[in-house]
Amino acid sequence: MQSSKSCTDKDLIRTYIRGDERAFETLLTRHKGKIYTSIYMFVKDTDLANDIFQETFIKIIDTFRSGKYNEEGKFLQWALRISYNLCIDFFRKNKRRKTITPSEDFDIFNLINTSDDNQENTIIKNQTYAKVRQLVEALPQEQKEVILLRHYAELSFKEIAELTNVSINTALGRMRYALINIRKMIGEHQISLQ
Repeated sequence: MQSSKSCTDKDLIRTYIRGDERAFETLLTRHKGKIYTSIYMFVKDTDLANDIFQETFIKIIDTFRSGKYNEEGKFLQWALRISYNLCIDFFRKNKRRKTITPSEDFDIFNLINTSDDNQENTIIKNQTYAKVRQLVEALPQEQKEVILLRHYAELSFKEIAELTNVSINTALGRMRYALINIRKMIGEHQISLQ
C-alpha cells in the first residue's frame, strides 16, 4: 500500500474495513480538526463537544464495520453531517438551541496575528471584532450558522449546503441576507468598524 498520508479517504476507508486500524487513525488525524471545530461551534462547550466528537466517530466506525458505508459521497461531508445531526439531536433532547457566544476559550474572529501591532492597533482590532461578534449574534439563526460555517469553519457553500441540508442557492441566499442585515445594523447603530 502507498504511504497512508498520500492515500485518498476512500483508500483509507477500504484499508480500515479490511482490518488495518492505522488507516482509520490516519483518516481521523486528517479530519479531526475540522469536525471538532464544527461541533464546538454549535455547542460552545468543550466537554459536550468532546462527547459529540467521540459519538460521531463511534457512529462512523459502526457504519464501516456494518458494511453500510456508501462510498459515493465524500467522507468529510458525511462525517460533518453525522456530527451536525448529533448536535441537533442534543438540542432537541434538551429543548433548547444554544446560541454561540464569545468566551475566553473560543473567539471566532480573533484569527489575525497581532504580535507585530502596537497596543493601540490591538485594542482597535479587539473592539472591532467585538462589534462584529455582536452583529453576528443578532442575526437569525440560519444566517448566523452560514456566516460561522463559511468564515470560521472555512467550509465551501457546497459543504454548507450538504451539512445544513439545503440547496447551494439557499446557503448563498442566507449568506447574502446575513451580509445585508449586518450592513443594515451597522447603519442603524452608526457602528464604525475601523
